[in-house]
Amino acid sequence: MTETIQKNEIVEGVIWKQLLLFFFPILIGSFFQQLYNTVDTIIVGQYVGKEALAGVGATGNVVNLWLGFFIGLAGGASVIISHFYGARDGEALSKAVHTSMALSLAGGVVIMVIGLATARVSLEILDVAEDVMDEAMTYIQVFYCGMVATVIYNVGTGILRAIGDSKRPLYILIACCVVNIILDLLFVVVFHWDVFGVALATVISQVVSAGLIMAILMRTTDAYRVELRKIRFHGGMLRRIMRLGLPTGMQSVLYTISNLVIQAAVNSFGTDAMASWSAISRIDGFVWLIMGAFGVSVTTFVGQNYGAGRYDRVLRGTHVCLAMTTGAILTLSALEFFFAGPILRIFTGDEAVVALGVTFARVWAPAYVAYVFIEVFSGAARGVGEALTPMIITIFGVCVLRLVWIWCAVPLHRTPSMVAASYPVTWGITGTVFIIYHLRMNWLRRHLPAGAQLPSRAKKLA
Repeated sequence: MTETIQKNEIVEGVIWKQLLLFFFPILIGSFFQQLYNTVDTIIVGQYVGKEALAGVGATGNVVNLWLGFFIGLAGGASVIISHFYGARDGEALSKAVHTSMALSLAGGVVIMVIGLATARVSLEILDVAEDVMDEAMTYIQVFYCGMVATVIYNVGTGILRAIGDSKRPLYILIACCVVNIILDLLFVVVFHWDVFGVALATVISQVVSAGLIMAILMRTTDAYRVELRKIRFHGGMLRRIMRLGLPTGMQSVLYTISNLVIQAAVNSFGTDAMASWSAISRIDGFVWLIMGAFGVSVTTFVGQNYGAGRYDRVLRGTHVCLAMTTGAILTLSALEFFFAGPILRIFTGDEAVVALGVTFARVWAPAYVAYVFIEVFSGAARGVGEALTPMIITIFGVCVLRLVWIWCAVPLHRTPSMVAASYPVTWGITGTVFIIYHLRMNWLRRHLPAGAQLPSRAKKLA
C-alpha cells in the first residue's frame, strides 16, 4: 500500500505565521506540563513541608539524566521524520516512525530498571541531606515505575511535532494536567499520602497521556500511522537515528551531569537552599518552556523545509525565530528579576527560602538572552541533520566550563549566589561561540545536496 502525506503548509506559508502557528500550541502545552510539575511543588510545599519540597526538588536532575538520553535519541528520529515528511516520502516515514516507537519501548524499560537499581546511590552522590532522603527516595522510585509511559508519551509527541502537528499534543497535555491536579489534591490533601501521593498522581497522568498519544498515532490515515505489528527496529533507519540522536542524547546526559554537580553544591548549603532552589527552578522552568518551544519550532520548520529543498526558507526561518525568541525572553527576564519574591511566596511562606530564591533569580534573569543564540542556532543546525558540532560546542561551552566554575571558582567565594553564577557565565561564552558558528554557515553548507547552492543571504553572512 502506498503511504500518503497530506498538504504541508510549513514549506509553503508565510514564515512568521507558520512558526507562530506551530509555536503557540507547543508553548501552551509546555505551560501545562510545567504547570502540573509546579502544582506538585506548591502542594508539597504548602501541605507537607519544606523537607518534602526539598526532597522532590532533589530528584529532578537524577531522572532527567536517564530520560534525557533516550529522548535525545528519539530526537534524531524526529529530525529524520521531518525530512521525510517535507520530502513526501511516505514509506521511509513509516519506517522511521515504527523504529522510533520500538526505541521508546526499549528505552522506557531500560530507564526503569537502571533507575530503580541506582536510586539511592544517585541521591547519596548528590549529598541529599538525611532529613529529606526518605521523601526523595519515595518520589523517585514511584516516578521510575511509570517511565515506560513517560518515554512513549515524549517520543509520540515528538513524532506529531515533527510532521507539524503541535495542537493535539496540546490537548493531551491539558487533559493530563487536569487529571494530575485533581489527583494531587485527592491523594495529598484528602488521603494524606504526602510525597507518595504526588508521585503517584504524576505517574497516572503520564500513563493517561501515553494512552492518548498512542490512540492518535494508531487512528490516523496519514503515513505516520503506528501499527503495533510493525513496531520494530529497521536496521538502516536505526543507524540514521543513532547518528543524529546519539550526539543529542550524550549532550543531554552531560548537561544533566553538570546540573547534578550544581545540585550537589546547592545541597551542601542545607535544606533552606535546597527548598529555595527547587522553588525558583519551577519559575525558571517557565522561561525554559518558552525557549524550548521556539527551539522545537525552528528544528521542525528547518527540517521540513530542508527536506523539501527550500534552503532559502531554512535561513529566513532561523532568523525570524531568533528575533521572536529574543523579544519573548527579554520580557520574561524582566518579570522574573523584579517579581521573584511575590511569586516565590506562592510556593512557600518560609522567608529564608524566599530570600535565597530572590538571590538566585537576580543572578540568572539578566543572562537568559544569551541562551537564545544557543537554543535557536543549535535547533536550526539539528534541523538539517548537523548534530555533532552543536553537541561539541554545548558540552565544552556549557557542561565542562560549568564544572570548572564549580570546582575552581566557587571554593574561592563559597556562597549560593556564586554557585548560581555558573549559569550566566557559561551561557554567555557558549552563546558567543554559537553566533560565530552560525555566521560561518558550514552547518548548512555541509548538508546541501550535490549541485545545490547556499541561499544568497547565507553567502553574504558567510
